Amino acid sequence: MNPFTYSRAADWQGAVHDVAADPSAKFLGGGTNLIDLMKMGVEKPDRLIDINRLPLAQVEEMPGSAGIRIGALVRNSDLAEHPLVTSRYPVLSEALLSGASPQLRNLATTAGNLLQRTRCYYFYDPAFPMCNKRQPGSGCGALEGYNRIHAILGQSEQCIATHPSDMCVAMAALDAVVRVQGPKGERTIPFADFHRLPGDTPGVETNLQPNELITAVDLPAIPFATRSHYLKVRDRASYAFALVSVAAALELEGGNIKSARVALGGVAHKPWRATKTEQALIGKKADPETFRAAAEAELAAAKGYKYNSFKIELARRAIIQALSTVAKMA
Repeated sequence: MNPFTYSRAADWQGAVHDVAADPSAKFLGGGTNLIDLMKMGVEKPDRLIDINRLPLAQVEEMPGSAGIRIGALVRNSDLAEHPLVTSRYPVLSEALLSGASPQLRNLATTAGNLLQRTRCYYFYDPAFPMCNKRQPGSGCGALEGYNRIHAILGQSEQCIATHPSDMCVAMAALDAVVRVQGPKGERTIPFADFHRLPGDTPGVETNLQPNELITAVDLPAIPFATRSHYLKVRDRASYAFALVSVAAALELEGGNIKSARVALGGVAHKPWRATKTEQALIGKKADPETFRAAAEAELAAAKGYKYNSFKIELARRAIIQALSTVAKMA
């Protein structure tokens, strides 16, 4: 780990000013991902700006709306158990509780979850020389290497890594909005536009500017989100990243699907909103045949590699199972 200096921000204005003045600085929240990367020599900030004293740890209703605002420093364990989340957005609570371990959930924050970096073997270990994220132009070691956990959708020849967050998959399905503060003031970023696909610049993982601070995530009022479910398929029952995950919500009317929200995890460089699946569901009967056709519509463009082609069929089955579970809810 490289030497670094440490300071504590008294307010968000000071935090933004400090990070804007030092391009090598990083904000420190829970640190559950950043500190690991620093230990491995992947991240090398010269300065850490501790933001844990900022008043960003509240979950509250938005005025004039049934939606909620989640502060950037809300801990994952607190968010998962919050009454507004468990009652209105059960898919988010389930996603959070399926991630990491209780000890990590007690420390990890909402903003930190958004900014998690990939767990690709080739990115996480500098002993592997080929990683376009760490060293642009060096190549992608996973393309011809061991790629069991890697992407099947939205990948490029530059990178086939996947985004690791469970929370973000649920938020993608819930049309979340990310609120950020920067030197020019506040702006909002629709969740679909927050994370990026790799393209030719896999090292740029979000559309957050280096001098911006995430302050909150807004979840809009989606009444049928009470009928929602998160399904995570992984190698072991605890403390493992998803091979494939599905966040799903359905609005039913007379046995037919009036509206749907579906997002996938473990399949792409960003939480993958399954818009083709959603479109294929609207107006159809809520049954396995409909769910299978909707899954196939999304996965028609999927591409597997030597060790992860099984993910295509796994994703198909996971979508069908998640939607079937939601359709049976009272």
